[in-house]
Amino acid sequence: MTDSKPSFQLPSLLDRQNGWGPAVDSTLIKFKDIPYAPYSKGDKLGRVADWTNPDGQKQDNRENTGRQGRQGFNRMNREQQAYGAAFASAFAYTHNEDESSFSVVDNRSATVKKMAIKSAVGNTRTRPQNKQQQQQQQQQQARPVGKQQMQGRKRYGHNYDKPQRVRNASVTIGPDWNLLDEIEFNRLSKLNYAAPKPDDIATYGSLNYYNKAYDRVNTRNEKALHHLDHIKHDLTTSSDPVMQQLMSENKATVYATDTVLSLLMCATRTVYPWDVVVTKTSDNKIVMDKRPGGVCDLLTVNENTSDPPAENDKDTMNSWSALCNEASYINRNFGRQVLESNAVAQTFEPNPFISAEDHASGKKIASGMYRYRRFNLADRNTTHNPYAFTQKAQEEEPEDEDSAVYLLVRTEIDAAVKVANKEDTLVTVRALNEFDANAQGAGGAMSWKKSLDSQRGAVVATEMRNNAAKLARWAVQALLAGATQLKLGYVARAHPKDNSRHVVLGTQAYKPQDFATQMNLSIANGWGVVKAVIDMCRQLPEGRYVLMKDPNRPILRVYSVPVEEDLDKEAPVEDDTEEAKQDEE
Repeated sequence: MTDSKPSFQLPSLLDRQNGWGPAVDSTLIKFKDIPYAPYSKGDKLGRVADWTNPDGQKQDNRENTGRQGRQGFNRMNREQQAYGAAFASAFAYTHNEDESSFSVVDNRSATVKKMAIKSAVGNTRTRPQNKQQQQQQQQQQARPVGKQQMQGRKRYGHNYDKPQRVRNASVTIGPDWNLLDEIEFNRLSKLNYAAPKPDDIATYGSLNYYNKAYDRVNTRNEKALHHLDHIKHDLTTSSDPVMQQLMSENKATVYATDTVLSLLMCATRTVYPWDVVVTKTSDNKIVMDKRPGGVCDLLTVNENTSDPPAENDKDTMNSWSALCNEASYINRNFGRQVLESNAVAQTFEPNPFISAEDHASGKKIASGMYRYRRFNLADRNTTHNPYAFTQKAQEEEPEDEDSAVYLLVRTEIDAAVKVANKEDTLVTVRALNEFDANAQGAGGAMSWKKSLDSQRGAVVATEMRNNAAKLARWAVQALLAGATQLKLGYVARAHPKDNSRHVVLGTQAYKPQDFATQMNLSIANGWGVVKAVIDMCRQLPEGRYVLMKDPNRPILRVYSVPVEEDLDKEAPVEDDTEEAKQDEE
């Protein structure tokens, strides 16, 4: 009876004295050399065991040939051996990186995949097969670019490979000139001075009325531009008889014209070289002057465009100098043509620039009012940043800092406009010109005859971008003169290949302050530049100096020039570019 009863025996416990964990058992030695075979992330566990697949044969079922199956993954990565439960040789394992078991789901359609495969195959076929083909390909890349390709690059704005232009200075620098200082434009752009209020000292000349018929001119009703030989003298500051008289009466400390002052106020926008002559007398008076026949008398064309007009003599019609002369001619004749010659609006003191010989010639006197206005630059009620550029001015303050510093400027008004039951409006008249939209330096401008009436805003925006310096100077001149309106005319060539005949396509009036705001022109910054230059000149000793804009860099240089030096001689205005020299060779 006792033998039939079940018995229970406790298992033996193996105690490992040399460490922790189970002791070495002889039953586990047979599993010692078998590696661990993990399952792949792409394997599908559909059954526990597959008895139909013999050893050594590859499975060819849907579980392994699918998009995420091991066989499809193995075709993409043949160098890496797949492993997992879906293969008969599950334990034929070789160590691989962990990324080998990861596959990205491709959601592209079959059509997109075929196109990608074809493009990849095409790229491999177009590769050079040997060194000879590689050398031929490099020679083709090194060949000079054709004319059509260059035009295509210019059309799409790819001027990165264009050689840098090298311009000459506006005046020849003598060997005995002494360089005093260099002022970067980025320093000038940080200056600010509140615009002072002007006082009218004297007024000369006479004004004609503006012909309002030109406000109705458009591209379908254009008018030809005529040459009008009227007498008008543009004297420099030192040769102005009114300035000489006011200087003898000690009316101001600094004397200048609106042409010179606007150039200084808009200096940071300029690209072409220019120069201003500064003379300091023995009684501490400062005269800012321009050279007779210098670049200040010419109107630039597309100065601020990325690809300005050519500066060589090959294209005599669209070169830099030819376009400047053409723009000056158009601006001068347009300002005379749009006025009523027989209707005089206002008459002031006789024109001091007209001599007895001019009256005897029988020619008409051009309309123009000259206003001599004085600005107080030492007004304590204004806020400014009195930057000084010379080392001496930085260390010492002027002795008469609290005394008034007056700036006397000669400004000009071109015409007057009748206003019913109101006082006549003072106007300055200027003209924009179009030459050839397909020529170098056009700056991407649209054809005015096609788009001026329908897209006037786009035309104005393009002109503000390409002629930022010139338009800014016009706005400053109108503000200095106290003009109520700035009248702009749009004048184009009758034919793009003929620069002798022009037509007026339209006009447009702006308020000078609104026009400056539209151009993002800071008047306070302009006055800050003028104030800083005057403070610098006050620290200089008696003598003659030249403020020169560097021809190739945004830098203003100050030179000390001997008094006997002849500054009327001009430096070469035109300078061939590297590209033009290569073409000549």
